[in-house]
Amino acid sequence: MHRPDSLDARELLPLSPRASAQEQDPLDCLLGLSPGEKVRRTSVDYRTLWKKAIHQQILLLRMEKENQRLEASRDELHIRKMKLDYQEVGQCSKEAQDAWEKKLSVPGRSTIQCDMEEIHMALCQGVPKGRRGEVWHLLSQQHRLRHRLPCKQQPPDTSYQDLLKQLTAQQHAILVDLGRTFPTHPYFSAQLGAGQLSLYNLLKAYSLLDTEVGYCQGISFVAGVLLLHMSEEQAFEMLKFLMYDMGFRRQYRPDMVSLQIQMYQLSRLLHDYHRELYSHLEQHEVCPSLYAAPWFLTLFASQFPLGFVARVFDFLFVQGTEVIFKVALGLLRGHEGEIMECDSFETIVDYLKTTIPTLTQGQMEQTISQVLEMDISKQLQAYEVEYHVLQDEVLDTSSLLDDSDRLDKLEKTNTQLKKQNMDLLEKLQAARVKIQSLEVNMENFLLRENKMKQLIRSLEQEKASYQKTIERMRSSLPPGALCDIEMTHIKAGDKAGSTKP
Repeated sequence: MHRPDSLDARELLPLSPRASAQEQDPLDCLLGLSPGEKVRRTSVDYRTLWKKAIHQQILLLRMEKENQRLEASRDELHIRKMKLDYQEVGQCSKEAQDAWEKKLSVPGRSTIQCDMEEIHMALCQGVPKGRRGEVWHLLSQQHRLRHRLPCKQQPPDTSYQDLLKQLTAQQHAILVDLGRTFPTHPYFSAQLGAGQLSLYNLLKAYSLLDTEVGYCQGISFVAGVLLLHMSEEQAFEMLKFLMYDMGFRRQYRPDMVSLQIQMYQLSRLLHDYHRELYSHLEQHEVCPSLYAAPWFLTLFASQFPLGFVARVFDFLFVQGTEVIFKVALGLLRGHEGEIMECDSFETIVDYLKTTIPTLTQGQMEQTISQVLEMDISKQLQAYEVEYHVLQDEVLDTSSLLDDSDRLDKLEKTNTQLKKQNMDLLEKLQAARVKIQSLEVNMENFLLRENKMKQLIRSLEQEKASYQKTIERMRSSLPPGALCDIEMTHIKAGDKAGSTKP
């Protein structure tokens, strides 16, 4: 840029507001002139001044960007700290931390199979909370290296960003459940805050990806646990892994057949491993679906402490749904004595739903240690086959129908049973009202009967006294007077008869 030599040099750089008129010109400082020394500036001097001014401005811009980056880093650190605001179950040993650091730092780890015994040993020793999301990602990669889904079972290849641009028919259901998902956790408690918005995006994207499942209550808690340990896109990939690769989406299908099978498997496990507890629950008609359905649908996240849930998730990425059965058995076994003391349907269900989730730190650690010792994979497979065999025996001609016809028939039967149940309830209510009115009438009749009996008794006593008085009066009258009185009564009766029309 060309400037005339007569241009005022003070226009190049802003003066400090604290500078006085006697202070040295900042341009003189840039040129290295002593105070009071004045020289005529040339175009070269002005060019030098411009270069220095531009250099300083670039430094200022860089410092401002660095300050913004530090602010963003502090905000990110604050959010990360807020996300991981839960108490761990057990302490991650130093050896386990070093083992995970070594495994996470391996280049090309997504294509290299690790020793599963080493991974299982490291899982048993704990997982560092700050790197739990990375560990889950590593475990998912290792599972996919060993178990490749068939093409028909793989999810659609649609990116997360493309899904966010679309609209979902499940929007209302998702919005309703946002405030119910971890309502006390600081990351999700703010209405339409950062946590709820991220959760909405994640649930919306999955409902568009998996149209068969869409959105089902329970998925929000699973997605919320993932969001606490990773970003939205990473959580979306892990949610797809759990649903498709680990097979959890089966229990969220509209027919929920998989959930029914799981309830049967849990009941059979109780029968085989804890016979007295099973008999006690059967005696009071407490089936597993009354208390264990939320455990399976939310993977324990809706009721239990987050530290315990995170520890369960550590093993879910390796063992799948088998872990849910192990944890359920461990919880029931740990509270068997207290459950046996409950002597009614209501007290048992209340204990299972409200008391068991309030675990102490020692109880949580004991339950996890029991999970590590169990191996029930063969039993679960046998129970699933047994369930299907029993279903085939129950269904006679309907077994020839396809799934859609069978579902329609079951829905119609269910509707009819519900209608009959409602009619019976109405009749029962009317009968109860009629019985109450009859009981009231019966009480009134009994009261009236007692009063009438008392009145009759008193009248009889009065009649007897009158008869005695008459007998005394008759005995005191002379014989002739008694005949005259009788004749008088006869005549009075005749006159009274003659006066009648």
